[in-house]
Amino acid sequence: MNATITAVRTQASDFFELCKPRITLLVLLTTFTGMWLAGGGSVSAELVIYTLIGTGLASASSGALNNYVDREVDKLMARTRTRALPSARLFPQQALWLGGLLSITSFATLFYLVNPLTAYLALGTTFFYVVIYTIWLKRSTPLCTEIGGVAGALPPVIGWAAVTNDISWQAMVMFIIMFIWQPPHFWALALLRAEEYKRANLPMLPVVSGMESTKFRMLLYTIILIPVSTTMFWLNLTGPIYLTAAIVLGAIYLLITIDFARKPITHQSTKRLFGYSIIYLCGLFVFIFADCQCNSVL
Repeated sequence: MNATITAVRTQASDFFELCKPRITLLVLLTTFTGMWLAGGGSVSAELVIYTLIGTGLASASSGALNNYVDREVDKLMARTRTRALPSARLFPQQALWLGGLLSITSFATLFYLVNPLTAYLALGTTFFYVVIYTIWLKRSTPLCTEIGGVAGALPPVIGWAAVTNDISWQAMVMFIIMFIWQPPHFWALALLRAEEYKRANLPMLPVVSGMESTKFRMLLYTIILIPVSTTMFWLNLTGPIYLTAAIVLGAIYLLITIDFARKPITHQSTKRLFGYSIIYLCGLFVFIFADCQCNSVL
């Protein structure tokens, strides 16, 4: 009996991990912030719930389908070889069916309970991540990280569209922030795993252009990110609370990146930079929400 319960728990955990829950949490945070900004600090609870459920399901679908497509590549990398598909704890068809079911459920939820535009945006995000990025770009060009960032930058646009039923320039500002954030965030990990990517025959930037070139590109993106993030204030989308946070968070991010670029790459330095990059993005969007909330109260 205990063995059966343990097996069920293990399989449930494997299905959960297929959906990349940590990425989904970040998707939900940025989607909600896009909604809150679009609504001027006032959005119905019902709309928030339906939008986050639909968007979360789309993100989970993307994760499951990504695991399905990359199952053979994952066997060649130490970071991923213990996942459920490479280690044969789940069948590939299970991940494929799970991803398809989640995507259909996401689309139906958003189409009928939010609006059609939001549903198509979420579906398009999944398509871009799985087909354009994972199947095509990731296997063919070192530009995959930069171009593939389109999918990861769409959640706040989805949130905005859920409230307004359109895509405005305000939503695109948040899109650009996330688009610029993603390459240096991912390259920190790619630099540490460069040999594994090379062994898997994936043309990531560190494999094709080398360590120093990748570090330079990381610095360039991080520097650009600071003025880009402050445009939320200069365009009157947020107030001084957000502006202060964006400058402080960006300055810390840049200093950590400079330190990372100057020294040999280690697990500790990579974990520090990669971890802070997530804190940075979460911080930005939390302060967008906080600033918007303060303005709505005043």
